[in-house]
Amino acid sequence: MDREWGSKPGSGGAASAQNEAIDRRERLRRLALETIDLAKDPYFMRNHLGSYECKLCLTLHNNEGNYLAHTQGKRHQTNLAKRAAREAKDAPAQPQPHKRKVTLRKTVKIGRPGYRVTKQYDPETKQRSLLFQIEYPEIEDLTKPRHRFMSSYEQRVQPFDKRYQYLLFAAEPYEIIAFKVPSTEIDKSTPKFFSHWDPDSKMFTLQLYFKSKPPETNKAQPASTANGTAASGAPPPRPLPPPPQAPLPPPPPPPQGLPPGAPMANPPRAPPPPMPGSMPPPPPMAAANGPRPAPSSGMPSVPPPPPVASGTSGFNMGTRPPSMPPPQGFPAQPMLSQGVRLPPPPPNMGQ
Repeated sequence: MDREWGSKPGSGGAASAQNEAIDRRERLRRLALETIDLAKDPYFMRNHLGSYECKLCLTLHNNEGNYLAHTQGKRHQTNLAKRAAREAKDAPAQPQPHKRKVTLRKTVKIGRPGYRVTKQYDPETKQRSLLFQIEYPEIEDLTKPRHRFMSSYEQRVQPFDKRYQYLLFAAEPYEIIAFKVPSTEIDKSTPKFFSHWDPDSKMFTLQLYFKSKPPETNKAQPASTANGTAASGAPPPRPLPPPPQAPLPPPPPPPQGLPPGAPMANPPRAPPPPMPGSMPPPPPMAAANGPRPAPSSGMPSVPPPPPVASGTSGFNMGTRPPSMPPPQGFPAQPMLSQGVRLPPPPPNMGQ
């Protein structure tokens, strides 16, 4: 059966006006997605229903493609022009900030100038200095060379190094030259830092002095830590001197009743010297029941009995044990058996 209208069987068929509109909107959506970022669009909004709205035109769209097609339409573009005109009319006229325009001179460079650098040392102030002499024989008329100091972080020719800085010289039509000098503070006082341009000889002279560093001996020593140990790198502390030793006690006096210079049967031994850093021993206590003084008659006194070996381990030398009674009057009977003659009683004994 032959068809008198439409397309042939098996072909795609002619697109209707509706299909052409759908295809056109799809192409516009792809093109807008490539060139427009919806995140930066101030009029694009997504509501709680999942659809999209245009806050400028107050229209509702089902997907992003429909919204992008709307932004390319006449209605949206007209509203954008109206909004821009209204904002320009309401906004007050603000003065534009003054921008300084620097015009770069384009000159043909003829090369680097000749230079001479002299190192100097002042023995009085112990300062080092540099003397720069730059020759500009082909410098432009009525111009002077210029110089400036540049930090190592400003230049892009060499790696950064905080130990150095750069001194630049410039004059047209010569190239800019730079000298790498130590990054030490420069003495800017008038007699030491100066520059001079000689227009006759075409030579630019600059002299600078570096400030001398303070001596290392003026640096303060690091403080010790809390636990008494010195910090790392600090010298160990000096040892403390030994404490002074106490003087030895004087020797005990000879027993009473013996003439001076007579030999003693058992001379008392001197106490041992005290240990370093210890307290001296206390002096021996005077015996309560010591030997009695000799009578005034001039008769020799009887020596005290020898100490008993047993039972005296807990007592000091020179004290009597409490069990032995003090001698009162005449000695005891055992003394008579030894053949010792007793002295006569004093005159006032019987009264």
